Amino acid sequence: MKITHSEQAPAAIGPYSQGVIVNNIFYSSGQIPLTPAGGLVNGTVEEQVHQVFSNIKAVLESAGASLETVIKTTLFIKDMNDFPAINAVYGEYFSEHLPARSCVEVARLPKDVKVEMEVIALVK
Repeated sequence: MKITHSEQAPAAIGPYSQGVIVNNIFYSSGQIPLTPAGGLVNGTVEEQVHQVFSNIKAVLESAGASLETVIKTTLFIKDMNDFPAINAVYGEYFSEHLPARSCVEVARLPKDVKVEMEVIALVK
């Protein structure tokens, strides 16, 4: 097992790592719309999703993976009414390569953000 870390994504805000590699499979921790410096993106749900993808890309790269090697994503969203907007931004990042996905509405997310995402990917 190998722990991964990227300075281009926010540091973990608790006792966990940004991601772990086991047998050439990368498992990310959930990424929320925090900047690498730890500032919260309080804008629209679209702005929050773009920041989440920025963080996901950074932790994937630190593991030797990329969006193109993602096998599965899990989206946790605060309000299912935001799903069309979230899905539109998601489609900007996954248009040809379409990993499996789950999306669930949750009562509350860390720092009261609108979206959190985790991924599983193959390491190159």
